[in-house]
Amino acid sequence: MPWKQNYTATDEISLSDDEVRWPDGHRCCLAVNVDLSLASGPEGLGERDLRDSRAMFGLHEGLEQLLITLARFNIKATFTVPGAMARLLGGTLRDLAGEGHEIAAHGFKHEDVSALERADEKARMDLTTEILTKEIGQPPQGWYSLPRQSDPFAVGTISPNTMELLIEAGYQYMGNGLSDDIPHYWVTDFEQRQAILTLPYFYHFDDQFFLLFPDKGTGLEHADTLFANWRAEFDAQYKRGRYFNMTLHPHAIGWCNRMKLLEDFLGYVHGFPGVWNPTGGQCANYWLETYPARTHLRLEDSIWRDYPGSLS
Repeated sequence: MPWKQNYTATDEISLSDDEVRWPDGHRCCLAVNVDLSLASGPEGLGERDLRDSRAMFGLHEGLEQLLITLARFNIKATFTVPGAMARLLGGTLRDLAGEGHEIAAHGFKHEDVSALERADEKARMDLTTEILTKEIGQPPQGWYSLPRQSDPFAVGTISPNTMELLIEAGYQYMGNGLSDDIPHYWVTDFEQRQAILTLPYFYHFDDQFFLLFPDKGTGLEHADTLFANWRAEFDAQYKRGRYFNMTLHPHAIGWCNRMKLLEDFLGYVHGFPGVWNPTGGQCANYWLETYPARTHLRLEDSIWRDYPGSLS
């Protein structure tokens, strides 16, 4: 389904439920992302962010408690980190990778790149790739950025050049796709059928939007709503046999009362047979092998048309 202004950029026809298959007969895919970025604005990570008390909690107590909970339920996650932070967290990242988690790129400073020149964005992407490769011993497979370049308050956004640059840099997947609830291809060139695999991301299953950015109140009273959303959506995706994604921030979810809700949810999921829990890279590898673009990228002409005098 195509959207205007690159909010999403695919003209792909999605797979129906009966076409979706997971490895070894698994019923459903459960993907867990952990965002280590502390950026608080579109300019990206700054010294102020690193000195914030949330940073201290999130990178220490919050992360420690989250790892204990993930290990209790044998959950593997994809940890996303900006290149600038990876320099500070090298030991932590290597420990995470050693425990079977994946380390993925989250921009250089988790900044808004929508207004950057192509060369500048490429330089930042190359530097991020170089830093992560050095810190974890191998190039990152995934890149995470929100496709919201028209939002002046968004952090970690993309530009019209981002997807092409990711393809050129050798990334296997982009981790924040809003076009579908299963892995799909972000089309960068319709005529040439050029595309990059994109994994689903859902705002309403991201702890940060409930716990840090409430419309009213402190955010504490929204934790139960987040849990209800997780459970309801997991039930629906399990029934259909598709893909459930949740995004966690250690400085948001790491508090005891919130961690209890995460434990309850993972315990609930643990009671369902046939749930596959890959990292982003593992999921991408499977999808690229099982549903390669050369045979499964089904495109249709965009519904968008510009006419003289139209608002677009």
